[in-house]
Amino acid sequence: MLQDASATEALGGLLAKEISDRPGSWLIMLKGSLGTGKSTLARGFLRALGYEGRVPSPTYTLLEPYDIGGRSVLHADLYRLTNPEELEYLGFQDAFSNDTVALIEWPERAGSALRTPDLTIELEISATGRKAMVTAQSERGQDLLEALLT
Repeated sequence: MLQDASATEALGGLLAKEISDRPGSWLIMLKGSLGTGKSTLARGFLRALGYEGRVPSPTYTLLEPYDIGGRSVLHADLYRLTNPEELEYLGFQDAFSNDTVALIEWPERAGSALRTPDLTIELEISATGRKAMVTAQSERGQDLLEALLT
């Protein structure tokens, strides 16, 4: 249970802390209806890695790339995507490197254009704040989830 925006940012920070020690490319899908805290979680993630600049929701730009301490982070909001083929025109696949962490909001808009994620975090509004359900879809994701739970 996430009581407020600070708790949602803290979850993003915890995720960043665990991923920062794990090299390689990571795909994390952020699901939930409008206003559930997907961009807030991404902001907490970026801040925990040391990013100090403004962290806008990429609703209009669709993709916001960050380079933080030599690690690439891609924050994408696919809400305005009308067709999964648009990802190709955006250069989405080109944005991935061997050490990119991708945080993807509204991943269902991409259809089958995305690979299987390592983690999916689904946020929903509850009577006392937000609820976060984290599931792993890869072996690496399972290891990460176990670390988050300890």
